[in-house]
Amino acid sequence: MNRHRSRFPGGVPVTTALEFDGVRAIVTGGASGIGAAVVTALLERGAQVVAIDRSADGVPDGASGEVADVTDDAAVRAAVEAAAQRLGGIDVVVNNAGIGAQGTVADNDDAEWLRVLDVNVLGIVRVTRAALPYLRESAHAAVVNTASIASWTGLPQRALYSASKGAVQALTLAMAADHVRENIRVTCVNPGTVDTPWVGRLLDAAADPAAERAALEARQPTGKLVSPQAVAHAVCYLASPLATATTGTALAVDGGMHELRVRPPEQA
Repeated sequence: MNRHRSRFPGGVPVTTALEFDGVRAIVTGGASGIGAAVVTALLERGAQVVAIDRSADGVPDGASGEVADVTDDAAVRAAVEAAAQRLGGIDVVVNNAGIGAQGTVADNDDAEWLRVLDVNVLGIVRVTRAALPYLRESAHAAVVNTASIASWTGLPQRALYSASKGAVQALTLAMAADHVRENIRVTCVNPGTVDTPWVGRLLDAAADPAAERAALEARQPTGKLVSPQAVAHAVCYLASPLATATTGTALAVDGGMHELRVRPPEQA
């Protein structure tokens, strides 16, 4: 393990190390956006990482890639098995793959509801199910799911997306309860509006992209969109071998949007 010694004020010696040295992780949706930022952050902290995505294009340097669609159980099982063989096991699963949806309950047909739930909810089930035999053999197993601010805050025109991410948060709690006695920690991160390519495409399609971006920024107390790197940092905390007492946790990374009620800037 890569170590160096330092001292706190007062002369107390402290031994530090790359936090994820020796940790083996898989990240779904790891070729772009939040997923790519998570892969990069894990690599920087010493982990070995395999990104699982529908295409290997965009997988950060230093990580390996496996191609699979999380809606295809056979492909998921093959990708997880290949990752485990490549890494020599699996300690951390980051279930990040997901898709968006807009509209009220009247705006999407059954096929679209099933498509989004298949990716956002059942995708987590398939990947975790395939990885469980390896997680059970790990000394510091952790699963981190990507939920959303929409998991617990009502947002307009997001009925389907909110339902899927609310299910992710509930699933996280159930998984944490099921596997806590197996020493597998399960948590989720709830990002606010993140400045990703997907959000960029939504803004580009708006009648006034600049005004739409300003509106998204204004609804977050910090006045700016969440960066993928901020979400990745939170994921690393939740997945860390040092976070031994953290399980069944939903961690907000939303610029204060869920909990804070602040005055508009012109009234502050």
